[in-house]
Amino acid sequence: MTSNPDIVIIGSGIGGSTAAAGLAATGASILILEAGDHIADRPENRDQRAIFQRGYFRPKEMWYEHGGQAFNPGNYYYVGGNSKFYGAVLVRYRREDFEEMAHREGVSPAWPFPYDELEPWYSRAEQLFMVRGNLGEDPTEPQHSLPYPFPPVPDEPAIARIRKQLKSIGMHPYSLPLGIDIERWLAKAKTPWDAHPNANDGKMDAETAALAFALKHEQITLQTGSRVTRLEVGANGKRIETVHYVKDGEQRKVSPKLVILSAGAVQSAVLLLRSADERHPGGLANRSDQVGRNFMNHNSSAVLAVSPIYRNDSVYQKTFGFNDFYLSDGEGGPPLGNVQLLGRVSAAILKANMPKVPEWLLGQISAHAIDFYAMSEDIPHPESRIMVDGDRIVLKWHRTNWDAHLDLVRRLKGVLKKAGFPIVLSRPFDKRTPSHQCGTIRIGHDPATSPLDVYCRAHDHPNLFVVDAGFLPTSAAVNPALTVAAQALRVADHIASEDMRS
Repeated sequence: MTSNPDIVIIGSGIGGSTAAAGLAATGASILILEAGDHIADRPENRDQRAIFQRGYFRPKEMWYEHGGQAFNPGNYYYVGGNSKFYGAVLVRYRREDFEEMAHREGVSPAWPFPYDELEPWYSRAEQLFMVRGNLGEDPTEPQHSLPYPFPPVPDEPAIARIRKQLKSIGMHPYSLPLGIDIERWLAKAKTPWDAHPNANDGKMDAETAALAFALKHEQITLQTGSRVTRLEVGANGKRIETVHYVKDGEQRKVSPKLVILSAGAVQSAVLLLRSADERHPGGLANRSDQVGRNFMNHNSSAVLAVSPIYRNDSVYQKTFGFNDFYLSDGEGGPPLGNVQLLGRVSAAILKANMPKVPEWLLGQISAHAIDFYAMSEDIPHPESRIMVDGDRIVLKWHRTNWDAHLDLVRRLKGVLKKAGFPIVLSRPFDKRTPSHQCGTIRIGHDPATSPLDVYCRAHDHPNLFVVDAGFLPTSAAVNPALTVAAQALRVADHIASEDMRS
């Protein structure tokens, strides 16, 4: 690796690692700067008391609400980013998500290009992440040019019974597309994978899938423990000439030809804002004053269905979802959202939210419960934003579409009661949970309203790309990881075809 590589990628999450994989065949020298380190293979990885009750892996940092109250965010700083802990649901946005969509509370805008533009890279991303799934089960599934590379993860018997029962009452459960080698995962320990860290145990995350492929190429280097603090533009005020970072307590810098920023929707916006200078007092790539704005975080709730005659002896559970309320409320009204199974919620996990209840009693509840995740779109809003105040990261989340989410939870409860569960409980997730944070540096055609063009290139800086969930113009109501990966591959192909290193 040269001291000044062709490309510096900031962050090794889904966007950065997939971009590196997409650029690997170009022969460009690439340095990936990652603030964190690898997840070690240790007992805490499968210890639910350590993960959920003691917060063993949570970051040692605080963010601040607009108004001053501090909170500990659920963002992770490891090689692979938040994907090390994700539920590995690698689902495509629906075709309709790329179009303008009217919701109960406002309009979700159209993307600057249609679904068909991104479709080939969706298929490539599914191959890269070795997705297991099955076409033809979900009526909302958009067209695929390739089938999933592997068959779906099978339901355990207790879960298969519920899928069958939901079908019998007219619902359309479908196999979740999952990036998980279930045999490898269970060989290590009999646990779910949702929210559990992955030390190369079978989960297809940014590190084990995309980054592993990229690092097979000798001109690509990963440098851990390297926290980028500022980007510096050159004399013309346009090109990013220097990337400043800290490693081992020492200030360092590197001058690449191209910079790909992929630190996450929050941290990428923070870095651009903190890189303000005399010519860019509002931060870099921010002529539009949109950097940090339009922050979105899915409206989401955990929903537990309990029946004394149902016995849930499953281990991993997270194998199906349904979209019967995705494109409408089921009665011709506005969309409500997606429903999918959560990873198996054990007594140790319940204890984290109900500390005064004895764990043995929670175990009785868990043994007779099945756990769902209800997710609704958060519509972009300019006053929903990330700001910086000195060293502080300030989050002003203007939550939208909440009434529609409450209606989704209400309808899900009705479905589950009809399916034989007399007791259905719900609990919303709050800002401490990174429920698919996105927006903040959106793509668009107009430099006056969007920091990035349709290839994630900064309108203001010709050698700067932002390839993480920050570019998403809408949140849709499904997991964003595969869409980020698909766009990263599309951007990588664009960079390669234009030879933008020069």
